Amino acid sequence: MEPVLKSKIAVIGGGPAGCACAYFLKQKGIYPVIFEKNSILKTLLPTGGGRCNLAYGDFDIKSLASNYPRGEKFLYSVFSRFSTAETLAFFEDIGVKTYMQEDGRFFPVSNSAADVRRHIIDAIQGVKVKNENVNSINTCRGGFEIKTDKAAYFFEKVIIAIGGHSALKLIKNLGHTIAAPVPSLTALKTSEDLSELAGVSLKNIKAKFAGAILGGDLLFTHNGVSGPLIYKISSLMARKDFPYKISFDFAGQVDLQNVLNENSQKSVKNIISDFVPKSLGGYILKSAHIDGNSKCAQIDGKMRDKILKYLNEFEINVVSAANGGEVVTCGGVSLDEVNSKTMQSKIVPNLFFCGEVLDIDGFCGGFNLQNCWSTAFVAAEGAAATG
Repeated sequence: MEPVLKSKIAVIGGGPAGCACAYFLKQKGIYPVIFEKNSILKTLLPTGGGRCNLAYGDFDIKSLASNYPRGEKFLYSVFSRFSTAETLAFFEDIGVKTYMQEDGRFFPVSNSAADVRRHIIDAIQGVKVKNENVNSINTCRGGFEIKTDKAAYFFEKVIIAIGGHSALKLIKNLGHTIAAPVPSLTALKTSEDLSELAGVSLKNIKAKFAGAILGGDLLFTHNGVSGPLIYKISSLMARKDFPYKISFDFAGQVDLQNVLNENSQKSVKNIISDFVPKSLGGYILKSAHIDGNSKCAQIDGKMRDKILKYLNEFEINVVSAANGGEVVTCGGVSLDEVNSKTMQSKIVPNLFFCGEVLDIDGFCGGFNLQNCWSTAFVAAEGAAATG
């Protein structure tokens, strides 16, 4: 077994949570060893469309935590110690200037995730990175034996910060309960053929589903629907069974009969395009079996009601998450088995967790990276304070 000199702490995973945790440990004079089979912070590069949406401008702890369908109450304690303000200060400290968009999302002034990555890597200089795949973690002599594809190592403490699915087997072997990962923040596939609407987008529409109402932007795809509104719905419904229905209100309150009366000699397709994009208007009229070239004066009450039904209650049947479309998965280590004040396991002493390996996931807008920064800080504090 190979001892790792000058380090008692291993961080498994070199993504945003793992590297942030290493930074916070380094600030305390502790230099952990990061195990990462790929390039560190590789997963940061596509975030925010390559611009790195690193935080959201909500400075109220409970309000911020409400953006996490799984983990909201657990995060109250975490955010009380490291929230939006501390995140912005962290990036300021490592030389990343930030700005807030009108929608509340924070980005680096450079608008470059690659630039953020460079600054974080510079900030953890001196921290050893082992580009090795971790095959097992076992308790051993009051600490942990880590076996990789190249060697075996001993550490007194381990912080698991691997995102996605790759760490779950390692953690399960240590006795932890794992909530099975499923797609969240994903595009959705529908039973209806909406391919002719692919690329059509609508802003600030309302959606009804499972007794809830949400607003946001919608995008039709070749096999279903996507966009910020759909990501939020998919997150809230991540653990619900398929199929389920979503009803969209495209037009809100509209006196369609009055509009038809005032434009009696115009074609109905031109009138509908005042409320929705032209291609969607054509789809609605075709679905309602109405000739788009008909004059508004020719539209009777039954036709009018059909059009209104599609404008105000455009219903789709969701049959699955879109293949390969997930931005985030929900699932991970059960929060009942983790101390939110230290991120330490309640089952295995000196084992800590941070980031997406926990059963925490948020909406789009910087919330999932905020989870990484915040739990990384608490895990670093917890690991530094114990034993």
